[in-house]
Amino acid sequence: MSILEQKTFLTSIHPFEHLNKVQLEDFAQSIDIVYFKKDEVIQKEAMQPTFLYFVLKGIVQEKNQEEVLSIYQKNEIFDPVSLIENYSKNTFVTVQETICYALPREIFINTLHENVELESYFFQTISQKLNKNIHNEKNKEMANIMIAKVKDAKIHKAVILDSEKTIFQAATIIKKEKVPTLLLKDDEGEIYIVTDSDFRQKVILNRMDFDDKVIKIASKGIIHVNENDFLFNAQLIMAKFGMKRVVVKNDEQEIIGILDQISLSSFFATNTFAVSNEIVHAETVEELKLASHSFIKIIKSLNAKGVKIEFISKLINQLNKKLLDKLYKLLAPKELLEHSCLVVMGSEGRGEQILRTDQDNALIIDDACTLDVKTIQEFTHTFTETLVDFGFPRCKGNIMVSNPYWCRKTSEFKDLIYAWINEPNPDNLMNTAIFFDAACVSGNKELLSKLKDYLFNVGGDSQTFNSNFAKVITSFDVPLGFFDGFVVDSKNSQHKNELDIKKGGIFIIVQSIRALCLEKHIFKTNTAKRIEVLTQKGIFDEESAQELIMAFNFLSKLKLKFGLEKLDKKEEIDNYINPDNLNTMEKDLLKDSFKIVIKLKKKLDYHFKLSYV
Repeated sequence: MSILEQKTFLTSIHPFEHLNKVQLEDFAQSIDIVYFKKDEVIQKEAMQPTFLYFVLKGIVQEKNQEEVLSIYQKNEIFDPVSLIENYSKNTFVTVQETICYALPREIFINTLHENVELESYFFQTISQKLNKNIHNEKNKEMANIMIAKVKDAKIHKAVILDSEKTIFQAATIIKKEKVPTLLLKDDEGEIYIVTDSDFRQKVILNRMDFDDKVIKIASKGIIHVNENDFLFNAQLIMAKFGMKRVVVKNDEQEIIGILDQISLSSFFATNTFAVSNEIVHAETVEELKLASHSFIKIIKSLNAKGVKIEFISKLINQLNKKLLDKLYKLLAPKELLEHSCLVVMGSEGRGEQILRTDQDNALIIDDACTLDVKTIQEFTHTFTETLVDFGFPRCKGNIMVSNPYWCRKTSEFKDLIYAWINEPNPDNLMNTAIFFDAACVSGNKELLSKLKDYLFNVGGDSQTFNSNFAKVITSFDVPLGFFDGFVVDSKNSQHKNELDIKKGGIFIIVQSIRALCLEKHIFKTNTAKRIEVLTQKGIFDEESAQELIMAFNFLSKLKLKFGLEKLDKKEEIDNYINPDNLNTMEKDLLKDSFKIVIKLKKKLDYHFKLSYV
């Protein structure tokens, strides 16, 4: 290879793209090509290593005695850890004829101390690498989105008046101060807000007397954010409460200004607030349908701008909840609205669904409801079909309100739960898992809370049930081979050379955490939140918890990435990904993530004694 080709090769291997010109030149001048025969030992255990190796051709195994720990192939490096520690814990031996670049340890170590990016990378934990990758792979021009603070946006001056001011006086002050909003404070310290639209819609259209007190047109119940809060959190709050503006306070709890939706436009071009508002103000099913069609655009926009996967799922989850709540209120008979709880389950219940894969919902009806079965069935059928029309596919397992099994009275649900717990067959275990993830989106949430309490009471501390519940994970294999290669489907013509990232990774994490939470009677539904609570209870240490959360987010991010690509190609969205379409760093991090999943499986096996179940 020429020097230019060597430089191109070096910068293609992460993280060496961060070498500066001088360091890259030094690397290119210092590397030598070395050849190894099959079964040749390159580096022995307990020796002081002398080179960092870049594999050009062939396969190298990392072994501890006879156990193969890892495998290195074309475009991979080994072993930076040995070089840093100046001690080789394991032996490296070729599987076939192998050609490598060899970089002297002295050059590597010196550069490591000079280059912050390299030093940071090689001293990071797996979770830190996962987190860094999620950040770096985004659109770098929009990286400021997730670190922007409220104080970085344009905040309107807070003009606070006493509540005795007249409408005329307030309008005069708005013009003089050139602000779109005023705040009022009454004698008890309660804060009210008046906007320029209040003057148009309430004063002019109602022909109010200009000498009336302005507090008559003011609104209370304002929401506050801190100036040091992330701007994206302010966006989430506005979307959640359907508000156009929030009051900004400093650390001393003093009001310093008002942040409105327009101020966010330079940071977010997703139209999230407008869609949320359309849902809230929709008066017909057709208006609601039009609003729901904007979800994909929002997802694509947020993803392209570098918003983290957990924030995208939070925002889409909030919009979905608003949509289902509104649709339920538009379609349900009045008596049903007053005596029921509409719940979503599965990934939607956990707040982790982004792209619409299927419906997972149920309806809990209060025993006091007197509606006849026919009326309820007519409504649930209409509800399910309307969601299908909106773009929510039917659930292949028929877990929908239109299925009488998932639409019943509270007492009947209790009978179901009792059967699930006391007859732990595969279907009942699956139904328990589905219901345990349920979250209320409309109606009386106490109906759901009481049923979950009942679930805990019936299950009690039954080790038999908890072990059977956890054992489900043993039916799923992590698609990582003995030699660190990906195990792909070679027989399925539709998914040739692909792997199922949900079955092989995401589901195992979700079910493992779910099993631990069911055992500990934890009500949280979101996987990351569950991990945090389990960590507080001593089930995980901080580092393991971070690794799990970052691995889960990375796997979810890859699932979204491939899902959006299939959506653009008008292909069916599924859980398959092709590892060949990943870059080297993504492949490495996918392997790291799968190793974290394998480690979790082993922990569950030990914790629940799954080998004996």
